[in-house]
Amino acid sequence: MQTAKVGYGMTHVEKAEQLLHQQYHCSQALFGAFAEDLGLDLKTAFKISTCFGAGMRQGSICGCITASLMVLGMALGFYDSQDRELEVYGNQKTDAFIQAFRQKMNGDMNCRDILGKDVSKPAEMAVIRKEGLILQKCPRALHAAIGILEQMLADYLKDIRESSIDLADIPDNEMQSVIKRMGRVRTFRRQVSELIFSTSREIAFIQFDIRKFKIINDLYGEKFGDEILDFVIRTLRETCLEHQFFVNLRSDVFMVVMEFDKDNELTSWIHSLDSKISNYKNIKLQMSYGVYVVEDKEMELRQMEDRAAMARKAVKKNILTNITFYKEQYKESLYNRKFIEENMQTAITERQFMMYLQPKYSIAKNEIIGAEALVRWKNPERGMIYPDQFIPIIEENGFIKKVDYYIWEEACRFLKKCAQAGFQSCPISVNVSRVHLLDNECIEVLDGLIEKYAIPKGMLELEITESADTQQISMKVLQLKEEGFTLLMDDFGSGYSSLNILLETPFDVIKLDKKFMENMMVSGKGRLILEQVAGMVNKLDLGLLAEGVETKEQIELLKSIGCDQVQGYFYAKPMPQEEFFELLKKQNNG
Repeated sequence: MQTAKVGYGMTHVEKAEQLLHQQYHCSQALFGAFAEDLGLDLKTAFKISTCFGAGMRQGSICGCITASLMVLGMALGFYDSQDRELEVYGNQKTDAFIQAFRQKMNGDMNCRDILGKDVSKPAEMAVIRKEGLILQKCPRALHAAIGILEQMLADYLKDIRESSIDLADIPDNEMQSVIKRMGRVRTFRRQVSELIFSTSREIAFIQFDIRKFKIINDLYGEKFGDEILDFVIRTLRETCLEHQFFVNLRSDVFMVVMEFDKDNELTSWIHSLDSKISNYKNIKLQMSYGVYVVEDKEMELRQMEDRAAMARKAVKKNILTNITFYKEQYKESLYNRKFIEENMQTAITERQFMMYLQPKYSIAKNEIIGAEALVRWKNPERGMIYPDQFIPIIEENGFIKKVDYYIWEEACRFLKKCAQAGFQSCPISVNVSRVHLLDNECIEVLDGLIEKYAIPKGMLELEITESADTQQISMKVLQLKEEGFTLLMDDFGSGYSSLNILLETPFDVIKLDKKFMENMMVSGKGRLILEQVAGMVNKLDLGLLAEGVETKEQIELLKSIGCDQVQGYFYAKPMPQEEFFELLKKQNNG
């Protein structure tokens, strides 16, 4: 057999077909096509793939399948003793590949089916060679397998980049970097494992990220964001010495593992790194560092990494420092997060999420004039789970969209029930998370619900937080206004952009933030500011509603400045929708 040669710049299909024409069997051709991506030379790749020929020689499983599973295994790391989830993921991908291959090949999985002859029988093998059936029939299987492989690797790239990238956007020569990136974490863990069991010094896991990195991407573009990540990687490469290993886990999250003797040596190293990466092209970068010092070397590597991650997330709440060491109580936070992520879809399916309603009252009339829809989670195992426990998590992972849609529909269903009962107008306001204002789907969903339940648009009011102040979001709010929805600016006074938003965005009602109102009430100057805000809102012909009202003193002040609409514990706490329905029933009968 001639020495294999594969040209550079060729696609995987072209490489595989060239090897097939050089009389390598299909498993060698396919695995060889991905050899460079996997960091292997062809000679080594052929040695690894030799075992794939056994099944083919019996006329059984196609070598393209076994070679493809080997590529996936090496690329995605199907087996990792430190990561059982990855092992499960790998098994799922194996099944997915086989199903896709079977579909593309119309059920043909064995060599005898694909070639139409049995390679295990000498007479039929002679026909295969004489008629050149391998070059006629095998490319079909190669094309199918390679197409599936490339799509699966591209899908995996989407996950690790946390963005939507089409396969067409990933050139074939970039697939090598994709697979290499997938392997870096495994290489890092192997090096770290060797370090842990070879040193007598202390070992620290340092995980850090760039605070508000998504905002940097929004303001300066993803290309600039990628430049920052490359800058951090270059700096780590220059800074980390022998027995100091680093890896870019995902997006802007990095991990460094190093040995040290004293705590001040460790913190000095972190401060030194921080000074090098805290500024890029005059953009100030703020990092959050979580540190876990290894206590038990027998602990699984992923558990050590998780502890550093817990510390990193905890330090974000600390305004005095950006470095925090792991504490045992962080473990409960991790378990809670895992429970929420594992059970949130079930909560939707089994209707564990519940709509609570908090009434809005008119001070002058002393009657209900509306309500705000809020979400609660009643889990059969844990009982009531309150929003502060799960909302931040589902906002972070994007599941907030499904929960919002669920509550929106509950609100529409309730409004329909009120209309059928003949109740007087009682609009329900629902929260519209920032994530909804970045696409067109929310308008379609809202319009669909209005049509489905046949309710007036004015009865379903939309609350949008004042911090949602980008131009794109302002445009979306304008679209909602043009669609005929009533818009409430939530948390007015909680940030620094309230007046700008009032100028640019067509809100109908302003909701005074609870803390803003409390802060304004502690001094004569504050009360004057509150009075001026109320006067300004009145002159703009906008509605004004105060939330978080809890005392008689607050009620009297609001009456004096002309704010009649209130919401808070002084009148009523959030309650199950059935209880609120009874309140409305009593009011309408009264």
